[in-house]
Amino acid sequence: MTHIHISHEFLASRTVTLDIRVQGHRWCRKRRREASVPPKPEAKAKALKAKKAVLKSVHSHTKKKIHTSPTFRRPKTLQLWRQPRYPRKCAPSRNKLGHYAIIEFPLTIEFAMKKTEDNNTLVFTVDIKANKHQIKQAMKKLSDTDVAKVNTLIRPDGEKKAYV
Repeated sequence: MTHIHISHEFLASRTVTLDIRVQGHRWCRKRRREASVPPKPEAKAKALKAKKAVLKSVHSHTKKKIHTSPTFRRPKTLQLWRQPRYPRKCAPSRNKLGHYAIIEFPLTIEFAMKKTEDNNTLVFTVDIKANKHQIKQAMKKLSDTDVAKVNTLIRPDGEKKAYV
């Protein structure tokens, strides 16, 4: 390996290209740039002032977050509700399943009549989307009677049948 001694004054004055042989390799060119000029005192004062301002803010006392899981997950951000400029509907939608829509008609076939006589049970065809609570409320409203229990089933033809 070749050792070359060059004075610092010489390096400071100009850019020098040195041919240096690295041990076991080909010749390679290394370029040394001019030495930097020492900073001016007003620039140094300005830099110190900037450093002081930075350290006065949050940067001087930050803490590292303690990670308790090996899996990094993106933080959950704030999700705000929508604030529409105008309503998308002009009026609220009406209840399509009213009392008259729930109970369609009573079944008047022979077995239904027998149920009415023997068990005090009325048999109705009701809306497929109506649940037992809605059927009970509709019966109370339409016939002014207290309903003890509602049994429902869906018939093979797709209609819902209620035993009230």
